Amino acid sequence: MPEVLIRAERVEKYYAQPSENRIQVIAPTDLSIVKGEIVALLGPSGSGKSTLMRMLTGLSAPSAGQVFWHEKPIASTDVNVSIVFQSFALFPWLTVQENVEAVLKARGMNADERRKRSLKMLDTVGLDGFQAAYPKELSGGMRQRVGFARALVVEPEVLFMDEPFSALDVLTAENLRSELLELWQNKTLPTQAIFIVTHNIEEAVLLADRIIVLGRNPGRVRTDFKVTLTHPRNRKAVAFTQLVDYIYKVLTQPDAPTPQLPNAAGDRDARRTYQMLPHARPGGIAGLLEILIDHEGKDDIYKLADDLAFEIDDLLPIVDAAQLLGFLTVNEGDAAITPTGTEFANSEILRQKELFRTAAVDNVLLLRQIVRALETKSDGEVAEEFFHDVLDEQFSEEETLRQLETAISWGRYAELFDFDAARHRFMQPERLHPAPEELATVDTESGE
Repeated sequence: MPEVLIRAERVEKYYAQPSENRIQVIAPTDLSIVKGEIVALLGPSGSGKSTLMRMLTGLSAPSAGQVFWHEKPIASTDVNVSIVFQSFALFPWLTVQENVEAVLKARGMNADERRKRSLKMLDTVGLDGFQAAYPKELSGGMRQRVGFARALVVEPEVLFMDEPFSALDVLTAENLRSELLELWQNKTLPTQAIFIVTHNIEEAVLLADRIIVLGRNPGRVRTDFKVTLTHPRNRKAVAFTQLVDYIYKVLTQPDAPTPQLPNAAGDRDARRTYQMLPHARPGGIAGLLEILIDHEGKDDIYKLADDLAFEIDDLLPIVDAAQLLGFLTVNEGDAAITPTGTEFANSEILRQKELFRTAAVDNVLLLRQIVRALETKSDGEVAEEFFHDVLDEQFSEEETLRQLETAISWGRYAELFDFDAARHRFMQPERLHPAPEELATVDTESGE
């Protein structure tokens, strides 16, 4: 389980009134921030996004409930967080470097160490050479970079960002988002988690590993879910637009039940294109793995082809197929067998089929979808034409037929399905060859 950095337990925020009533801003809320996540908090205006963020940082005490920092009450421990604000909030009379050093100076750090750390962070955010400039000399995007540098120079465990791109023009904001994500993914940022408050739905889906959407009157969590789309994320992808539409419905239909999260948000198949299946047969894959075992589990592909008197173009599809299935790895021209590949090569035929079946379903999208389609059909059959039409969107007609031919070969070998060539239909394995007891039933009913 990832380490929990901040945890809110039944936190509320309300303001007492002379009439003994109270205005409740945040309803009792549970929330956590874990190591290694970018969390986006969305909500309509007035839903209490910034209020909730201030309670999580320790800047504001909850009216009820408790916030914990590494499982210790936040009010009684030192909290290592930083905040990037919507407004640039720079000291206009200080240079860029002095603005960044200001927080280190407040912590009592000596001048040499302040200078060293501030220059390093300015370089990280792309401001090397601007350390002597004043804020008025910088563009909006560059001023926000100074804000990033100042927040990050203290090496916070959690970086909070309160609508940090909303004051920027569209292109500058997009550029800064991309750079932030790149620094995060490259582990260049000296922080363990990012919590970003935003009103921009696409921004949240582009950046976040997890999205929390608040309702209002009072503020409350309406949905909290993980985003499993891989980076870089494509705004035009179906899974992306489905998530945007889902969040939009949650935000614009506050009184309706929370809609169901679209399958595409968590379905790895929805965000992947079909792999080009190498045209290799299972027997050829098994033979290659056996040869590699005799070569102490590793060999140069070109040398191996020469030893076997193969043309390299004939060997490469077999190598690619074994790599796709996870039976070997290829690095700088060397093929090395994996533990699964070793087990496959050394096993009896039934165990080989079992290992191949698992590898095929785990690693080959087309085979996985054929199996799923068969499982959902009451008659256990699906027309080949369905998958032909799907593949035809990505491959030429000739290649589509070859892809289907390879998929059928692999699926039959692994006993994932049968294929009736006469009717051009995929079938669950038992459909084409009825079990003996089914045949007996047929004979009894027919009187034969």
